[in-house]
Amino acid sequence: MTLVRAGELVREAAGTGRAVAAFNIITLEHAEAVVAGAEAAGLPVILQLSENAVKFRDGRLLPISRAAAACAEAATVPVGLHLDHVKSPDLLRQACDAGYSSVMYDAAQLPYAENLEATRSAADWAHANGLWIEAELGEVGGKNGAAPPDPHAPGARTDPDEARRFVADSGVDALAVAIGSSHAMTSRTAALDHALLARLAKTVDVPLVLHGSSGLPDSELAAAVAGGIRKVNIGTALNLAMTEAIRTHLTPADPRPYLTAARTAMTATATAMIGALN
Repeated sequence: MTLVRAGELVREAAGTGRAVAAFNIITLEHAEAVVAGAEAAGLPVILQLSENAVKFRDGRLLPISRAAAACAEAATVPVGLHLDHVKSPDLLRQACDAGYSSVMYDAAQLPYAENLEATRSAADWAHANGLWIEAELGEVGGKNGAAPPDPHAPGARTDPDEARRFVADSGVDALAVAIGSSHAMTSRTAALDHALLARLAKTVDVPLVLHGSSGLPDSELAAAVAGGIRKVNIGTALNLAMTEAIRTHLTPADPRPYLTAARTAMTATATAMIGALN
């Protein structure tokens, strides 16, 4: 196999009633581990790099992107490359030259009308340049250390009728929805609003995306896929596995033993979570 278009993986998953796992990577070890996990599971996967991860890499998109693409090209399963949670128009416009076939443009923090205007502009540019585009409506929360929103607060959950209008008016190819998950959870104790997911799946005619999936137990992940989620974003679970392995195997002079342990731990996590979706 080789590097494939991430949007095609989502569309194929939607056509078979399944979901594709999309893992956020920060280091080369993340990318290697995710690909190895997908190969162990025998299933396709998406490697994602977020705007925050680009900032961590001193704002340089190309080095880690090219490394991820090289991992994908050597894989024995299909691997897509996706640019995640992009807010910067400048970063959005770097996507094509860096090898990305899809982006998630994130204006969800803005009021509805401003989110729609910004997203529609991003979608027009993305489609003109051959990119598949995902957006978000509602507030998943938990990014950058922020506390998750009150799940009953106005706008915290995605409204189905508003979502239908948003997709039609913005022209996006997929929609991330807020149904009870939260970014950066370190325990797998979250529960989703499955009744709301059922309404969204009936109302919205593009694939639905679940963010903040590291905080969900396997049973919730499986139920989300059965209920209509077609792309599942995972990040914190990898980081927890990585840091725990490093703590256990940290050595004073040679990073290879603890990075090897970290990569192995992340591979096991990726394999297990891909399996939970299928």
